[in-house]
Parts: sequence; structure tokens; C-alpha cells
Amino acid sequence: MSAKPRLPLLKRMPVGVWVGVTWAAVTVYPLAEYVVLPPGQDVSYSYPRHGMDELWAQFALLLATALALAGCAVLRRWPLTAMALVIAGTGGTMVAWRQTEVVPMAFVPVTVALGFVAAGHARRTSLIAGGMAFGALFALWAPRELLGFGRDDGTAAEPYIALTAVTAWLIGNSVHQARAYADGLRAQAATQAVTEERLRIARELHDMVAHSIGVIALQAGAASRVIETQPAGAREALTAIEATGRETLSGLRRMLGALRDAEPEGADAPLGPEPGLASVDRLAETTTAAGVHVDVRWTGELRPLPPEIDVSAYRIIQEAVTNVVRHAGAASCQVSVDCREDELAIEVTDAGRGHDATTPGGYGLLGMRERVGLLHGEFSAAPRPGGGFRVAARLPVPAGVR
Repeated sequence: MSAKPRLPLLKRMPVGVWVGVTWAAVTVYPLAEYVVLPPGQDVSYSYPRHGMDELWAQFALLLATALALAGCAVLRRWPLTAMALVIAGTGGTMVAWRQTEVVPMAFVPVTVALGFVAAGHARRTSLIAGGMAFGALFALWAPRELLGFGRDDGTAAEPYIALTAVTAWLIGNSVHQARAYADGLRAQAATQAVTEERLRIARELHDMVAHSIGVIALQAGAASRVIETQPAGAREALTAIEATGRETLSGLRRMLGALRDAEPEGADAPLGPEPGLASVDRLAETTTAAGVHVDVRWTGELRPLPPEIDVSAYRIIQEAVTNVVRHAGAASCQVSVDCREDELAIEVTDAGRGHDATTPGGYGLLGMRERVGLLHGEFSAAPRPGGGFRVAARLPVPAGVR
């Protein structure tokens, strides 16, 4: 069995790793400035120079980092819990640095986590996660702006951070919708493939079994009529029944073997020769021996055809002849195969009952029509004006085969 293609390394990384990397970047940056810059010089915007001097501040920053990394670890399985932990870690960072407003850079991990939640989870979950992020921003903005706690004259950063969070949610939701649409298309294609395969199997079983049963019924009837007066003729009929039964059983075994084969490599393994136009003469001999004379007329130059056209042409002829045997009540039928430059024309006619040539609810004509439709050909089946029935099909031949 062929191995599945491996995704690129960046796509194989868990989503929590990306949030953790972002957290590490926004946390290490002010710490590096705090250690490297000379005393007395401010660190970054809203990061006080002596913010990490106290032991409790260092402990608070470690606790905030532990909370955020724990959220990164459970982001895929428990997204809402992860969002709460990352938001709590961001709040802990503000406490450690003695900040009264959110630094835009410090809120980036929350925004990244929100985008991944929107991309990988249901709409309801992503909306709750977005509400948690916006609620945290409002809880930090309201006391300062509405009550005046720690307020300064600068422009509040929370509205801009909220706009960034909305953008991240929209991007993640778009990714989620694109994935859902692609999954729907794949499911639809799989369902369609299963349906087409079921129809193909149904056509093959119908065409193969119906013809064989018709021949067996005719031979059995002939044997029963002459078993006492013509033992040799009855013996020939029984021999034909045995040969037809064995051939049908072999075909069923091949088909069941193909259905049971679970290995993809074995799907193309040859299970036996598929019937084609080369088997039409043998079909005519078998049907003629059963009591319905089949006259086959070939016109044009018979050349190798694609397997799907070759098999479908044979099955159409086989089913049309089977309908003559089972329903038409005719003693003979004519099969015409015309190999033209750009198409293959098939015609089967008889002088039987005409309107009674098919039984209501039968699948023979439906199967023939489906075969021709899959090959983009033309099909017609109707009683003849002078009596009898006519089945005609035209199958286009690809340009590379002409």
C-alpha cells in the first residue's frame, strides 16, 4: 500500500506551537531590553525600566508564562480553556510589569490563538472565544476610561487591538469555511463515485445474468420437450445449460473477487478477459443454439477500441438480444455493427411483439441508456412501425483511435 504524502514541516506543527512561539517572542523582547540596556534608560513602550526589579514581579511573569504555555498545550482539544489561560497569562504579564493598559504587542498571542480557534473549530466555539477576548479588553479599558483609574492623556490602545482581533477572527472563519466547503465537495465526490460504482455493478450483473438465464430457460424448455423422443438433442441442451451456467458462475466469481479486493494496488489487476465485440459471434452462436437465430452483420473496418467502448458495445448487444429471447417472442433477430470513422453504430432489430418487447419496471433499457450516456453517445429503443422492436446506439470514438 502506498504511503500517504507527508505534509511540509510548518503544516505538521500543532497550532499551539505557533501561539507559544508568539508568546515567547513578545515576552522575551522587553526582558532582553531590560537586561541589555543601561540603567536609567526606558525599556519599550509601556514597559517601565525597573518593572522586573522586584522578586514578586519576576514570579508573576513566570506564573503568567506558565498559564499561557498551558493554554498553548490544550489549544486543539479545549479551545475555550486555552483562550482563558492565554488571556490570564496576558493579564499576569500586565501585573508583572505594573501596566494599566494593554500593550498591543502583548496581546498578539491572544489574537493568534483566536484566529486558530476560528479556523479549526465550530462557529459557536469561535464566537465564544472572541467574546472572551473582547470581554478581557473591555474589562481592562472600562475602569481606566470610564472611572479614571490609571488614566493618562494618550490614546487608548484597546480599540485598535479589538480591530486586530476582529481581523484575526474573520481570517480564521474564512479558513474554516473554505475547509468545510472542500470537505463537502470531497464527500459529494465520494458519494457520487460510490453511486456510479453501484450502478456499474448493477449493469454488469444484469447484463451478464439476464442473458445467461434467458439462454438456460430456452435450453431447459427444449430439453424438456424432447427428452423422451430425442435423448441426443436433450443431452445437447443440457450440455449447453451446463456451459452457460459455468461461464456465468466464472463471471460472478471474477466480479466478487474484484469487490473483495481491498488493496488499491490490486484494483487494476486483471481478473479475466472482459467481453468485447470479439465475443459477439460467440454470443450469436449461443443464442442461436438456444432457439433464437441471431444474424450478425459487420460493416466498416473493425479496429481496436478503448476498453470502455468495446465492453459497452458488447453489453448493449447482449442486453438487446436477451430482450428478444425473453420478451419479443421472435424466432430471429438481426445485429448490425458499423465501424465508422468517428463512431461505432449498433442496431438490433426483430420482428416480434414490438410494444411487449420490454417488461414494465425492467432495468435492461435503463442500463443500456446509462452506458451510452456515460460515453456521450446517442441511444434509442422503440417499436418498429412495421412490427417488432429496434434498439440503436451510436458511440463516439476518440480521435486518437480513428
